Amino acid sequence: MKITKVPVLAIITLLLQSQMSSGQTYFPDRGQWESKSPTEVGMNEGALQDAMAFAESNEYSGSVDMRIATYEAFRREPYHQLTGPTKKRGGPAGMIIKDGYMVAQWGDVHRVDMTFSVTKSYLSTMAGLAYDEGLITSMEHKVRDYVWDGTFNGRHNSKITWDHLLTQSSDWSGELFGGKDWADRPPREGDIDDWKIREFSEPGTVFEYNDVRVNVAAYSLLHVWRKPLPQVLKERVMDPIGASTTWRWFGYSNSFVLIDGLEMQSVSGGGHNGGGVFINTMDHARFGYLFLRKGNWDGQQLISEDWIEMVQKPSQANVNYSYMWWLNQKEGSRYWEGVPESVYYAAGFGGNFIVVDNSNDLVIVTRWLEPSKIGEMVKMVIDAVD
Repeated sequence: MKITKVPVLAIITLLLQSQMSSGQTYFPDRGQWESKSPTEVGMNEGALQDAMAFAESNEYSGSVDMRIATYEAFRREPYHQLTGPTKKRGGPAGMIIKDGYMVAQWGDVHRVDMTFSVTKSYLSTMAGLAYDEGLITSMEHKVRDYVWDGTFNGRHNSKITWDHLLTQSSDWSGELFGGKDWADRPPREGDIDDWKIREFSEPGTVFEYNDVRVNVAAYSLLHVWRKPLPQVLKERVMDPIGASTTWRWFGYSNSFVLIDGLEMQSVSGGGHNGGGVFINTMDHARFGYLFLRKGNWDGQQLISEDWIEMVQKPSQANVNYSYMWWLNQKEGSRYWEGVPESVYYAAGFGGNFIVVDNSNDLVIVTRWLEPSKIGEMVKMVIDAVD
């Protein structure tokens, strides 16, 4: 057998070329994030400073005690109560990532806080991983074929698909962990008698933001994975992207269920009744950066590109909403003027946002920004790109 000798110099050259090629896209190591000046990545430093100052000066106006803030926000809901943990919040904080590098940060980016409905985008990712794994073979499948314990019994609920759950257009009817579907964000007209007795909307046709139904999605995904969703998130996403060990994902005191003879907590998709993801700004930024890089982290495809595209596709019921991510589409009522339509984002009560801007290679994370100011703030950041 003939052995071909390769010169050592050629091997070294190939290795260097490989390192240079793979180094074109930067990924931060655990506990670190390399920073660059705005000018190094083609941004106007003065304009970026103005955006940061705007975020810091427009703090969320609600109470720092999130028990008080949630009770005030949802006081119209009959039977509303906190059955999951809460935590007093910090002040405004945030990060801006451009071309992979940190170009701005403000506030305490290491402080762990509640993140409310940003949790929904983490929950959606659990569905995406199940889809990638083949545990869910089609988003058009009926959920009753995966969860057959009665949760999806009946003429109406039996029609509901995974797509309906993730686009918040299922109109699922029932009660889960003490939460009644009709009591979550009830109409401004009428009273309890009117809300309880209602006509159902055909699944997929009407968008309705409803945490009880989101929790049904989390419960259903727990049955699919057959292990706690925080464990799936940790193993499949947060550890590989180098997130800290400080984040947590909670459910309620009464949301423990038996799966395969083991007691597991079914987590919540927000902090409406307490619980949800508690996390720091740095870890949010890593999660957003994973989506900016189309599910790939330093050569490892953690989430399929197919799923990343699916979460950016407008739903039939709401052009501004996809699989638990918000979309900046002009046709809808949630459009941010002057911001590209390629932008999509996770949004939570109290001004918590993870904004992904594909066209400008940006990730923007804000904590405790007055929610009505987010569009203006994002536009200021994008305008700072030269």
